[in-house]
Amino acid sequence: MTTKYYEFFCPVKVIAGKAALEHIPYELTGMAARRPMIVTDKGVRAAGLLEPVIAACEESGLEITSIYDDVPPDSSTTVVRDIAGIYRQEKCDSIIAVGGGSAIDTGKAVNILVSEGGDDIAKYSGAGVLKHPLKPFFVVPTTAGTGSEVTSVAVITDETKGVKLPFTSSFLLPNAAIIDPRMTLTLPPHITAATAMDAMTHATEAFTCMAKNPLSDAYATAAIKKISHSLLNVMDNPKNSDGRLELAQASTMAGIAFSNSMVGLVHALGHATGAICHLPHGLCMSLYLPYVLEYNLETIRDPLGDLLLYLEGPEVFAATPASRRAEASISAIRKLRDALYKRCQLPRTLKETGKVTEDQLDHIAEMALDDGSIMFNPKEVTLEDARAVLRRAWA
Repeated sequence: MTTKYYEFFCPVKVIAGKAALEHIPYELTGMAARRPMIVTDKGVRAAGLLEPVIAACEESGLEITSIYDDVPPDSSTTVVRDIAGIYRQEKCDSIIAVGGGSAIDTGKAVNILVSEGGDDIAKYSGAGVLKHPLKPFFVVPTTAGTGSEVTSVAVITDETKGVKLPFTSSFLLPNAAIIDPRMTLTLPPHITAATAMDAMTHATEAFTCMAKNPLSDAYATAAIKKISHSLLNVMDNPKNSDGRLELAQASTMAGIAFSNSMVGLVHALGHATGAICHLPHGLCMSLYLPYVLEYNLETIRDPLGDLLLYLEGPEVFAATPASRRAEASISAIRKLRDALYKRCQLPRTLKETGKVTEDQLDHIAEMALDDGSIMFNPKEVTLEDARAVLRRAWA
């Protein structure tokens, strides 16, 4: 499958390593920002993760007059409006989002309101609505999974209508992503596992879906190699900061890969399952990945076989006949999931979650078919196909 035409775009500056946080003031002052607002959640603040960020800013003479630490796991239009109000009241001039996917998405949405004006975030929903650059915006991820720090997308819940509003614009991309291993050292085992498998899924789908291209392939394979090498090591030695940095970089690389090549059926099923059964996104990704790869197998045999090199290393790759490599890649992913299940009970089937009932499967299948991600799945998916994948993932 040769890509005749593609586009690749990632203008986010990445600042990574063991003293990355200390570089934030330099980046802010370079954009004439002096009063950053920090947007985060209670867990991040309680874990003491804001201290180094605040210390670095204050030492450089920047004024942090406002810290909003009440972002919920599923952020809403009300929260966004409240934060924008505080930002204006405190005369802030930039935003630093510290946290996982929800805090980052919230920061992106707040930046729309404080840059464009008004209180109604819903009117900026959709693609291509924004026409101007926004205020200086920096992201410090505290999970190694979503890749939100390098994507141009945000999702915010409209509570009154009970729908999730998508926002898509290259102006939502942060000015810089700050990847510091100190930010993920305190992640509990089950979140470490689920977020790493989220990144693994981003990279695997990016490498096997319709819009793959040579540049996204390079990021995707590098991410898969890092996760394969480091994840179990970090699960067994949570304070290993080198391993934590590897996983955090892998998440960023996978984010760059999938935002340029799109994702497929794993995400369509995962989004639907998250919406209906309220399961964390990374858990859903890890759960569906092998079943979807099996469904797509004949369409993606070559790229999936290539991934064996990054999943298992050169010796295993060389010793496996070319005709068996695709199946071996799926086995490697299953083996990794079994190892994670042993360490932190990360569910491998819908039944193991204890939160999904068999009578919900049809609803999940119907909702998945309406998800935008499904357009880029390498193999056409009918309602019956989606149901069949869900039945296999059940037990």
